[in-house]
Amino acid sequence: MSVQVETLEKNMAKLTIEVSEDKVEDAIQQAYLKQKGKIRLPGFRKGKVPRKMIEKMYGPDIFFEDAANQLIQENWMPAADESGLSVVSRPVIDIVQLEQGKPFIFTAEVAVRPEVALGEYKGISVMKANAEVSDEEVDQVVERERGQNARSIVVEDRGAENGDTVVIDYEGFMDGVAFDGGKGEKHPLELGSHSFIDTFEEQLIGKKSGEEVEVHVTFPEEYHAEELAGKPAVFQVLIHEIRVKELPELDDEFAQDVSEFDTLQEYKEDIKKQLLKKAKEEAARVKEDEAVGKVVEKASMEIPEAMIDTQVEVMIEDFAQRIQNQGLGFEQYMQFSGLTPDKLKEQMRPEAVSRIERSLVLEQIVKEENIQTTEDELKAEVEKMAASYGLKAEKMMEQMSEEDKESIRRDYALQKAASLIVEHSVEVEEIEE
Repeated sequence: MSVQVETLEKNMAKLTIEVSEDKVEDAIQQAYLKQKGKIRLPGFRKGKVPRKMIEKMYGPDIFFEDAANQLIQENWMPAADESGLSVVSRPVIDIVQLEQGKPFIFTAEVAVRPEVALGEYKGISVMKANAEVSDEEVDQVVERERGQNARSIVVEDRGAENGDTVVIDYEGFMDGVAFDGGKGEKHPLELGSHSFIDTFEEQLIGKKSGEEVEVHVTFPEEYHAEELAGKPAVFQVLIHEIRVKELPELDDEFAQDVSEFDTLQEYKEDIKKQLLKKAKEEAARVKEDEAVGKVVEKASMEIPEAMIDTQVEVMIEDFAQRIQNQGLGFEQYMQFSGLTPDKLKEQMRPEAVSRIERSLVLEQIVKEENIQTTEDELKAEVEKMAASYGLKAEKMMEQMSEEDKESIRRDYALQKAASLIVEHSVEVEEIEE
């Protein structure tokens, strides 16, 4: 294999990669062996047709596509390494030559990591972040816990009120005809939760158990079911029962039931301690984001579009995986949200640019400050990862490839660079324009 590098404008490069003819012959033969079981010719048993007969019948290029894919897959990454370029995008491949008895030649156009000119990154002014927790915030946590431990009591002597849960049967009609997805039985609905459309919940306030109610609504214009969007509908609703939450008394007994503490005061003090810890962590995150963001603003770099496109693709792949992990198909999500692939890419582009800028700037600081990740720091990071998965650190370390370890070293070094910026920043009460 030989590689030629052509430098293009805007941090792009073209690699011309040539693979010897014997490798081409091997790839074509592998493609034949892979496909021959699917090819039938009169006079031959399935899977026994000679390669030359197949090429004579269908043309010598019948195996070229599979052979090209194999050759590109086997040679692209070694060629990128041999070029010495810092490639930061997926390649755009173009086949130049693929013939029997001749070398295979293809090009790969890629983005190259841009040079970064740092501005000032020490002595950056950042707003002073106050990590405080009020008694009201503590009380909010306590009230949420009370709500989660409330008993559900059936009431029969009054109409439904905001905050009550009504258990209902319902069926929706449009122009007198029931529509799909508009029916439910024994459905618990908390009034005021706005989980049903329009004024549905409000029309049940004041109604009593056993009542049948005719609820009139209008579906939103942007409703996901097009046949219902923007149209009026009538729901026939039967209220089975009305339930109200009965909150536990706020006393020492409550604290003992929901925590490891003996008194309500101790329980509240622990809540405040936990909230303060989170507040400090959030303040530190905000401070770091502000400081690094200002360093990025002072730096200059020319980011190639292909690098941005690749980052967007990675983000979309991660997003799709998270959606699927929640039990929703990505295509289904796109349909419900009304997004198109182009719109989603457009939405994600600013965040992609921000991530790239931050990473490039921190990498440059790592280089200029000669920041290293020690073996002890690597082991500590692996121990954290192992603990999160319930595994032994030694076992995880053994199973990691050098690429995995290098990725951890890189990420840790970037975090050290961000910490360096914060350590050398100056907190002020007010930022001067």
